[in-house]
Amino acid sequence: MNKLMILVLGVTFAAWVNAQAVLLTNPPRSYVCQFTHSPIVIDGRDTEEAWQAIPWSEEFLDIEGPAAPPPFLKTQVKMLWDKHYLYILARLEEPHLWATLTERESIIFQENDFEVFIDPDGDTRHYYELEINARGTTWDLMLTRPYSLMGKPISAWDIVGLQKGIHLAGTLNDPTDTDTAWMIELAFPFKILLENNPNRSTPLHGESWRINFSRVEWALDVLNNQYVKKNDLSTGKALLEYNWVWTPQYQINMHKPEYWGFVLFSENEAGTKEIFSPHCNNEIYFALRQLFQEQYSYYIQHRSFAKRLHSLSSGKLFAKKYHIKMLAMKTAFYLYAPSKCDDTWLIMREDGSIRKSKTPLAPVL
Repeated sequence: MNKLMILVLGVTFAAWVNAQAVLLTNPPRSYVCQFTHSPIVIDGRDTEEAWQAIPWSEEFLDIEGPAAPPPFLKTQVKMLWDKHYLYILARLEEPHLWATLTERESIIFQENDFEVFIDPDGDTRHYYELEINARGTTWDLMLTRPYSLMGKPISAWDIVGLQKGIHLAGTLNDPTDTDTAWMIELAFPFKILLENNPNRSTPLHGESWRINFSRVEWALDVLNNQYVKKNDLSTGKALLEYNWVWTPQYQINMHKPEYWGFVLFSENEAGTKEIFSPHCNNEIYFALRQLFQEQYSYYIQHRSFAKRLHSLSSGKLFAKKYHIKMLAMKTAFYLYAPSKCDDTWLIMREDGSIRKSKTPLAPVL
């Protein structure tokens, strides 16, 4: 067992417990991503009929949830798809359009930015992040798994074929006027998003992905007719940024894919009235994640994983409700649950990965 992983999990466990308690009554947000047969011109505008036919998402909230102060600027997104691309449109209210970074792969969130996080198969591994500013400068990367599980960012990975368009309602980097907003239009090629699944080229009708969006906003001052970050007078350092998201993380950490929203792909034409239907295994995934964290909490206290499921706080309840079983050793464990969707098993390992199998890997306990 990686000692650093255990340490990191121990530090973040209290925040995780609070988040899980909230998620029991406030599940992640959802959006029905409908199909378009009409071509989308990536120019940062929503003039196409397909964009006009579908609703905006809910307004973004603070990353820590509804209990935190609400954003003072409005942010919303829309999503569409066709056989080649996932399309994302975002509108960000902004009275002070500011962006100076021009070099690709810059740390974009050091300025105001918009961020997209995508986990196509929902296993919290090999997921993607894109950051973009009002100049259209981007930073894209793949995470092998979350940072808290010692995941490694792969900045050399590129979203080959990404299309982007920016429309500014105002003037960039000009403190002498008041701006209105900026709009971002993105086209993500499925060929790249599904490269970890070579047998697939597009989503399936009714399939749901885990996706979230983040907006980083900095408080600004004007110095020598230029925007600069506003300082905290007591420390002389820049004030902390605001983090606003589509669906809350309940902690200042975007790299918790299990808290991201659900995006349902529908082959119905854009504008069709339909209701989001959650994935049949969503509750089981939640239960497995909870037991996963409880195992690490147990390890921190006992220097060994629990050998019996009933030794975990939620073990007895989830064993009865979801028929979850466990096989555990001192430094490794497997959690097993029968799928509600088909005749497969969902198997979670101590590294946080979940995969499907026709049979368990070992006798269940």
